[in-house]
Amino acid sequence: MPRPLPPLSALRLFEAAARHLSFKAAGAELHRSPSAVSHAIRALEKQLGVALFHRSPNGLTLSEAGSAYLPEIRAALERLARATAALPGRKQGGETRQRLALSVAPSFGLRWLIPKLAAFSERHPDIAVTLDTSQRRVDLDREGIDLAIRMGQGRWPHLHADNLLDEYLVPVCAPVLAPAIRHAGDLGQQTLLQVTSVSEDWAAWARLAGIDVDDIDLEQGPRFDNIDMALKAAAAGLGVAVGRRPLIDADLEAGRLVQVLGPPQRASTAYWLTGGEDALRRPAAARFREWICSTLEPGAAENLS
Repeated sequence: MPRPLPPLSALRLFEAAARHLSFKAAGAELHRSPSAVSHAIRALEKQLGVALFHRSPNGLTLSEAGSAYLPEIRAALERLARATAALPGRKQGGETRQRLALSVAPSFGLRWLIPKLAAFSERHPDIAVTLDTSQRRVDLDREGIDLAIRMGQGRWPHLHADNLLDEYLVPVCAPVLAPAIRHAGDLGQQTLLQVTSVSEDWAAWARLAGIDVDDIDLEQGPRFDNIDMALKAAAAGLGVAVGRRPLIDADLEAGRLVQVLGPPQRASTAYWLTGGEDALRRPAAARFREWICSTLEPGAAENLS
């Protein structure tokens, strides 16, 4: 006798809700109302006899059972999608798009990845990309994320890491302020813009540049919770920020920012594409990895001046 299986539609809703940790986002993706998603998940949990999510005023989290169920269901759905796409004689017009879930550092996503994603979509129109740009630390398997792009030194246990871009630190400001900043000592008369998530940037730049800044308070100045806000403040003439090249190259080329006290100094961190071995074997993830690595310009670091 065949074993009873949950409805495929309920499993798809579970996978989407687990990936987003949101019934609303899952419903938007699959064209269902949040209420319909919630009821479908309740029915699935009743059929399975276990709770798949913990529900609280702060949102959804996967239960132990849900965390164990997710990778199996996701793999099964991907096998179905691959089998359907490979069906002999199947018309392309009926092909289901593959999904690729990426967790991306906000500044990298906004300043480097998003402007290039149209080229990826043009090359791979059958892959629908979902971006998660929250700054929290994500569990790739548990949250249904295929790949992540992170700033760091490339050492993450159990994850493969491809070095995408090295980072170079350099002070930047609005063109109107640049003439007054000729030497490191001039920073003492300027407002230094601070970013709480990378609070060591000023000290790191000074150390890499071999600059003695004992007489300068590198911690003074307003604080921002993300790099992009600090750079916008710098472009507005509110002070001097530490920029990270090549992520600020578009601002430099447009003249919104000017680098001072150069040349840029290579940081100890870089941007890395990370993922588990199983994830990297998935067709959509493998295609994205091949595309993003081929997109990088050889010798780009040599052009930073």
